[in-house]
Amino acid sequence: MPYRQISRDVKLAAIRLHEQALLPLPDILDCLRISRATFYRILQLWRTTGDVVRHSSGIQGRPQSMNLDNIDYLKHLISHHADWFLDELQYLLATNRFISVHFTTIHRELGRAQVSTKKLRKIAIKRNVNLRADFIRRMAQYRPEQLGFLDEVSKDERTSARRYGRFSAEGLLTIDGMVSTTVIEGPMTRLRFLKYLEHSVVSYNRYLVHLAAFMRPFPWISQCSCDG
Repeated sequence: MPYRQISRDVKLAAIRLHEQALLPLPDILDCLRISRATFYRILQLWRTTGDVVRHSSGIQGRPQSMNLDNIDYLKHLISHHADWFLDELQYLLATNRFISVHFTTIHRELGRAQVSTKKLRKIAIKRNVNLRADFIRRMAQYRPEQLGFLDEVSKDERTSARRYGRFSAEGLLTIDGMVSTTVIEGPMTRLRFLKYLEHSVVSYNRYLVHLAAFMRPFPWISQCSCDG
């Protein structure tokens, strides 16, 4: 009998006719035009899974060697030692996780996990003990009220039907909270940022100087070329 696709309804009919003894097996095979071997495969599948068709798991191709736990393990290693080489990570995976993968696979999975070379370089710099000690030494000369940190955030609500809707916000974070904030439509370009420094941050510093004459200038203002 040549190969043909047998519908699920025909398979169910064969099983029910057989289990309820409504027809002899030869008559069932003749009416439904299926072979004896096919019928017994369907019957075995029915008794094993409770269905007459095989359901795919939805995963095609070769299963991935690197699951989420293994990727988290790599990220944990990198967070504590950012200058690992790929072959060293490969050795640690084989030794501690019993996984044998090529170093190109490790590189690809780290890229999918948003771990780039640029980020690793930043982590390695932050782990530099000498640089951290030098930074602490330089910052120790300032009082907490003299420190401020600039941060930018943007929100893009543009769609294919709406060309406008992108906003950028910049703020100065001090010990007193957020001060000298600004919100503009569009990206925060270099010229806009310099204008914000001159008319907002520098003006805020001048106000504090007039308010408390004993206060030293803020360190980021003393280094700003906008303040003439």
